Amino acid sequence: MEKEQVILVARKAPREDEDRFHSSLEELRSLTETAGGEVCNITIQNRERIHPATYLGEGKLGEIKEEADEKGAQLVIFNDELSPGQLRNISDRLERRVIDRSQLILDIFASRARTKEGKLQVELAQLEYLLPRLTGQGTALSRLGGGIGTRGPGETKLETDRRHIQRRIDDIKRRLKAVVKQREQYRKRRGENFAFQIAVVGYTNAGKSTFFNRLTDSDSFEEDLLFATLDPLTRQIRLPSGLRVLVSDTVGFIQDLPTTLIASFRSTLEEVTEADFILHMVDASHPDYSEYEKTVHQLLKDLQADHLPTLTVYNKRDLLTGDFIPPTNPSITVSVKDPADIMKLAEKIEKVLIEDWQVYKVFVHASEGKKLEQLKGQSIVTSVQFNETKEGYEVEGYIHPKHPLKTNLMS
Repeated sequence: MEKEQVILVARKAPREDEDRFHSSLEELRSLTETAGGEVCNITIQNRERIHPATYLGEGKLGEIKEEADEKGAQLVIFNDELSPGQLRNISDRLERRVIDRSQLILDIFASRARTKEGKLQVELAQLEYLLPRLTGQGTALSRLGGGIGTRGPGETKLETDRRHIQRRIDDIKRRLKAVVKQREQYRKRRGENFAFQIAVVGYTNAGKSTFFNRLTDSDSFEEDLLFATLDPLTRQIRLPSGLRVLVSDTVGFIQDLPTTLIASFRSTLEEVTEADFILHMVDASHPDYSEYEKTVHQLLKDLQADHLPTLTVYNKRDLLTGDFIPPTNPSITVSVKDPADIMKLAEKIEKVLIEDWQVYKVFVHASEGKKLEQLKGQSIVTSVQFNETKEGYEVEGYIHPKHPLKTNLMS
């Protein structure tokens, strides 16, 4: 199938950081390719202020139209969020479909959401984004499919029925509330059973899903695309000591994520805020990895999850050239495709946990098999010695300071 030809457009402010600007533009290219488009041209205008009506100057829009006519490009994507008026005016002048970065991201999310909750959240974000932008969008929004930016939330004629959209938004919010309640009940049960939760976070395409699959031997969607994972997956695994933990894979973070999406995906990202420990996956081979790290740190702060114990995992060691000195501590540098590195990482998680957990020594009688199993599954057991005289086990290990078992173990 022939790919849709796309022209990318960006405005560069005079004092804007050069590296950040080009990193954002490169990301827009990756997003376009992820959505199934082919970039045939990139237009940059150095401009102090955004034009309130047309974003760029009339002359530059004329150039873009000529370029689009020449290359046969039917879609133009702007790197910034456009106001409803700008979107309308630019579409009129270019005589073709125009979308912005936010709509592109929403489009990818729409094609990748798998679970019922994920689909509802994407639809809500799309509707809230589209509502003020309906006039002048033509029929492109009233159907599903048909090119990038048109994976619409439904087949109703969106541009003529605002009340229908508002009703649908209210309906989705109601349904999402019910989903959030179900999640809360699940979390409550997990809290009662004191299940230790690890959230895997990171910039999109850092290798989280590959790591999750190797670690849990599961089949979370894994591909070299931005936003490969949209729905949180949770699996139970055992660490080398025998400690049982729940590991959650999460949606990738990104710079300048549309505000509607942050709001809509809050409940998906609540997996992070509910975690006991964060594994922050970083693509160490990416030239902008330090910027991406900052983006993730800022989003964790926004989610009020920046206080949680964190291990930074610098991934893609196999793609590094020269020496790599990790800028963050504690950290580990690995290739998650290497089984030996996965094992090292699992061991490192336990080492980091031990630093925060409390040491214990306890005697478990041979008849208390259930208690011994409980200790092995819910704490990091470092030594088990059988004492023949006492007919039982001398157990040493580390336990989470708030674990309900702790009061019976301190000696």
